[in-house]
Amino acid sequence: MSSLQNYPRFTLGNTLTTEQLEFFRQYGFLHFRPFLTPDTVQDLLRASEDVQRKWLAEGVEKVNGVPIKYGKDVDGQPIVQRFAFASHHSPVLHEFLKDPRFEALFPLLEAPGGRIGENEKDGLVINHYVNVTGSEFSQMGWHTDSLRDVFYGKRIGPMLNVGVHLDGTPATNGGLRLLVGTHTQSLRKMLFRKKYYKDVDSDPNEIAVETEPGDLTVHDGRMWHRVARSPLVGEVSRRRVMYIPIISGKYEPKNEESPTPFYLRFLHLVK
Repeated sequence: MSSLQNYPRFTLGNTLTTEQLEFFRQYGFLHFRPFLTPDTVQDLLRASEDVQRKWLAEGVEKVNGVPIKYGKDVDGQPIVQRFAFASHHSPVLHEFLKDPRFEALFPLLEAPGGRIGENEKDGLVINHYVNVTGSEFSQMGWHTDSLRDVFYGKRIGPMLNVGVHLDGTPATNGGLRLLVGTHTQSLRKMLFRKKYYKDVDSDPNEIAVETEPGDLTVHDGRMWHRVARSPLVGEVSRRRVMYIPIISGKYEPKNEESPTPFYLRFLHLVK
């Protein structure tokens, strides 16, 4: 494990502190606690369940060209395990993205025109991990978020991946793992350091991000990271995380006519 395992947890205000900016530049991530109140966490969980009921009833397969990933819950019932553009289907989630504290993160892009990508990339994504028979989403192999730019032949643009953690996840229950500092790696290492999504094993240099309900994390899109499978089975393995892209550059919204992005052809590898 990295010597940074006992990294600092910060508090997010309306602006970032010099210490927070310097920490991010060096290591490529920040962890804020607490970000949400317990009541807000429950509001967001209820909103995601409302979207799930709607999509299950309507048999939604894609949203704006992005496939929706379904699986089974602990009771064998169908659930949505990867939502895309969830805020387009929930006024509660849409309003949540207006929290002014998100704008405090824009300077981390070190580029003008920072914004929340509610209508771009995959929009507001909700990942619902559970380790049971029939689950299609219990872990996610090593990857970087900037790969999609490479697939489209674009110059890699600044991107932050902001995680809002709705469940507590100690290291003993799997969860987010980071290779800190890899946000400054060469393009070759970003492409070939790991086999995208296929490599799921631990790395001696990784750190475990241990969260409590309501925590917020942010990492540079160029950083290698994975989501470890929980060694636990059933309800205790449940982990729900909302991911929000913060980006800059040309505005590229998606709609119901948008084609399925090439990088999502790898989604079936995520189990």
